[in-house]
Amino acid sequence: MTPGIPVIDIAPALSGTLQDRQRVARAIDRTCTDIGFFTITGHGVPVAVMDDLRAAAYAFFSRPAEEKLRAVHPAAGTPRGYRGPGIEALAAGNGADTPPDLKEYYHFGRERWPDEPYYTSDEGRRYFIPNLWPEHPPGFARAAERYYAEMERLTGALMRLTALALGVGETFFDDKIDRHITAMRINHYPEQTTPPAPGQLRAGAHTDYGLLTILNGENTPGGLQVLTRGGDWIDVETDPGTFVINIGDLLMRWTNDRWVSNTHRVVNPPAADAATARRLSIAFFHHPNYDAVVDCIAAPGEARYPPVRSGDYRDLKYRQTRVAAA
Repeated sequence: MTPGIPVIDIAPALSGTLQDRQRVARAIDRTCTDIGFFTITGHGVPVAVMDDLRAAAYAFFSRPAEEKLRAVHPAAGTPRGYRGPGIEALAAGNGADTPPDLKEYYHFGRERWPDEPYYTSDEGRRYFIPNLWPEHPPGFARAAERYYAEMERLTGALMRLTALALGVGETFFDDKIDRHITAMRINHYPEQTTPPAPGQLRAGAHTDYGLLTILNGENTPGGLQVLTRGGDWIDVETDPGTFVINIGDLLMRWTNDRWVSNTHRVVNPPAADAATARRLSIAFFHHPNYDAVVDCIAAPGEARYPPVRSGDYRDLKYRQTRVAAA
């Protein structure tokens, strides 16, 4: 693994004692204070679940452009379905003016939810949106649902470890994430047959919006980089059998900047590889319940941020990063 990005085996925390969980939580606290990125092993997610979704995604992104466009949501701006190149510039969410990112992606959320007002009210329908699936490949929806369920299990464990690390009680986040509004994206970075515009990357430098992101990637040319506190960009190994975890803006706010939501980007492949190097990454952007109030864990008078509702913050960031309607 890449020096500077710690690797944490969470298996003892998933099956061990409170002392085991506390030991893993301390390791998480150290890396989240320093760089906000770490790789986990021992996560318990079946390899077949990851492989099945990756295979389905590659099958979809390999379809002709006109077929993929049929999976664009008919209501402009709806965060479901296919999004083609030229839609998003992630760096804009952090105030930078860059060309659109060199990627396409598929956006989806949970597949089903209870018939209750929290989900079906006017506000609830802004976040609990039916998924849109293409005709091909036929197993795409099922593979995505299985992966999403595994990520829900994993984030539940990670957020309890987070609470232990922050000293707020192991169940502190339970009632703030039990109706979470997490969206997933499968990012496809295609071959680059023409040179990028000045300042154009596969994904511009940005931070993530929510609590934490669980990324499953590939070790191919043109990959993930993270910015160190010393101002250096370092490569992050994204082995497809592990997950890279990074802290999002809302969790940094909750910790009153004790933990860092770090800037990262996806760079272009070297010129020699550009015409053949494809890359796929699967990202679970864990986001609290839309009505959860993120209020700094800090002594009175020491909070660096005002309270903010989870859903309002996500909506703001979505608006900032869109450079074209879709």
